[in-house]
Amino acid sequence: MIDTHCHLEMEAFDPDRDDVIKRAEEAGLEAVITIGSDFDGCRGAVELASKYDFIYASVGIHPHDAKDFSEEIFDQIKRWATNRSQKNKNSKIVAIGEIGLDYHYDHSPRDIQRDVFKKQLYYAKEVNLPVIIHCRDASKETLKILEESGVTKGVMHCFSGDMDMAERVMGMGFYISIAGPVTFKNATRLREVARAIPDDYLLLETDAPYLSPEPLRGKRNEPANIIHTAKFIAELRGISYEDINRITTLNAKRLFGIGKMPEAEIAYRIRDSLYLNITNRCTSKCTFCVKFHTDFVKGHKLRLEHEPTEEELKKAIGDPTKYDEIVFCGYGEPLIRLDIVKSIALWIKERGGKVRINTNGHGNLIHKRNILPELRGLIDSVSISLDAQDEETYNRICKPAFKNAYKEVVNFIREAKKYIPDVTATIVTAEGVDVDKCREITDSIGVKLRVRRLDVVG
Repeated sequence: MIDTHCHLEMEAFDPDRDDVIKRAEEAGLEAVITIGSDFDGCRGAVELASKYDFIYASVGIHPHDAKDFSEEIFDQIKRWATNRSQKNKNSKIVAIGEIGLDYHYDHSPRDIQRDVFKKQLYYAKEVNLPVIIHCRDASKETLKILEESGVTKGVMHCFSGDMDMAERVMGMGFYISIAGPVTFKNATRLREVARAIPDDYLLLETDAPYLSPEPLRGKRNEPANIIHTAKFIAELRGISYEDINRITTLNAKRLFGIGKMPEAEIAYRIRDSLYLNITNRCTSKCTFCVKFHTDFVKGHKLRLEHEPTEEELKKAIGDPTKYDEIVFCGYGEPLIRLDIVKSIALWIKERGGKVRINTNGHGNLIHKRNILPELRGLIDSVSISLDAQDEETYNRICKPAFKNAYKEVVNFIREAKKYIPDVTATIVTAEGVDVDKCREITDSIGVKLRVRRLDVVG
């Protein structure tokens, strides 16, 4: 877990700062980013980052303190940020921030807030550092200034806007950071946003010493408390704590350029299922496929450097009964490697495990025969990508390698019923897909239909 936003340099931590940092380490935090907001805060953040290996710093002037901004202060911020902007990997300064607009308190005149915000944004763009944005009661002007700046790397800190605002900032390339208020009883809108944000855009923070999550509300917050927020959001999104930990840690590393990135995985866990990633190859080029814009799913790197052997897969699985099911599903079409699928499935079944295949339904086309009888007794369930209500739509969004692929997919679904106990057809809510017409097709065959929301993977 990484706390992407706290203020460890603040006076609230003077009595026991070392103990707070120790508790963060004991809670398993891989990194903490302490955020400067005024000149003294920036200096304190830089000093803490230089003292502790797992603490990083951001420097910038908060809108509350924009009235005190000067060229001398700006020059010092630039000096602090210089090493990082020159690609010094040992630099502990990872962003410009906390910067932005605050029209709620108006501690600084609004015209000065805007001017200081713009100066820091353009500097961050010049030196290619991400920005950490504060926005309170100023969403319209914040978005306008961000769009005009052309900055595309950053995070909306302690997000409190609606889904429309979230979509606009994500469209600019910004991450959305969720803090403790999501756990508050009246946080209905924020919970909807936290549930809907795509994995690739989600970050977590404490904003300590502020905004303690339930059940600690009213007490001083600290980085170790991020665990409460993480568990709450995991439950909201229907995933495990380990999933949310992995997803948000990866996102923090990508944005701030800290820590070691994960290596490709051939077996990866989501919730209580273990997925087997056995090939990058596929006979479709679906327009909605996640592999065309990222190497990661739920924080797991799936872009393989080589196709795994049987022994590698068996070692990665271990005891199959530890999982609800073992699923053949990665960045490619698993039935391309039919012999491996059959062999590993048999091995899993012999050891008491359950097996599912996620497939594009091209197996018979790939092998030029009906392969489904060969899967009898080996596969407990199969999810087959129907993806469209007609051939024209299918060809447009799936771009199959075979002619007549859509007809063969429908036949594959129909034939699968004879040999596999549990058959589900799936579609993604891509443009032009008619859910009702797809349901008519699956109802006529007698199989279930699962509708996946576009951009929700895993």
